Amino acid sequence: MHRGVGLAAFDREQVSQRFAELSSELSKTQVDHLQSQLTQFQTALSHFAKTHRDSIRSDPTFRHAFQQMCASIGVDPLAGPRKGGFWAEMLGLGDWQYELGVQIVDVCVSTRERNGGVIEIGELVDKVSRLRDVESGVITEEDVIRSIRTLQPLGAGYEVLDVGGGKKMVRSVVKELDADQAVVLAEAQLVGGRIVEEILENRRGWTKDRARAALENMLLRDGLCWLDSQDEHYGKAYWVPSAMHWGE
Repeated sequence: MHRGVGLAAFDREQVSQRFAELSSELSKTQVDHLQSQLTQFQTALSHFAKTHRDSIRSDPTFRHAFQQMCASIGVDPLAGPRKGGFWAEMLGLGDWQYELGVQIVDVCVSTRERNGGVIEIGELVDKVSRLRDVESGVITEEDVIRSIRTLQPLGAGYEVLDVGGGKKMVRSVVKELDADQAVVLAEAQLVGGRIVEEILENRRGWTKDRARAALENMLLRDGLCWLDSQDEHYGKAYWVPSAMHWGE
């Protein structure tokens, strides 16, 4: 037996309709409020950019404080126009970041024959700084690390490697360092670039075969070190260019 719509059902339908209307009004109000906040935010950022653009580009301390502020709200203004959008365009930092990236590539490529594609980050910062004019401002290790991250999509192998002891190196070739090679690089850093099998045996507890295999692989397979077959103390020593202190 079918019955018509009762009074209670009619009331429920009216309540549902009112809730739907209220929800629509609230959504529109929230969107309008959000749009107003974004407009105010963009206006404030424009003012900040005009006032502090030169300081952000030239003063590393100011720039890093600005980056930390941006990170706290989930925005990366140095990611470039594609990722940074309005921020990169307004602050003029997209071009600054890409210019730094080009200079990093220049140094890495020009030193690759000497160091096999692995360079100590302090040396990289020093050489890149020499390429930049005074107006470009001082750059730091953090600037270089951030810029190298933007180079990774190129697929050229650019990566920052932590070799232990607070030491970092930059790899600019498409190849992975195994664990033993990372240890060799770390030890070479401590002794100015000259490494012998006995250092790895005494400091790391390696067997002679393991030490010799790691060094020979770096020499013959990867081109990451040079061989001195007339070392006055050990007869044979390996020099790791990326860990050597160059006075140029």
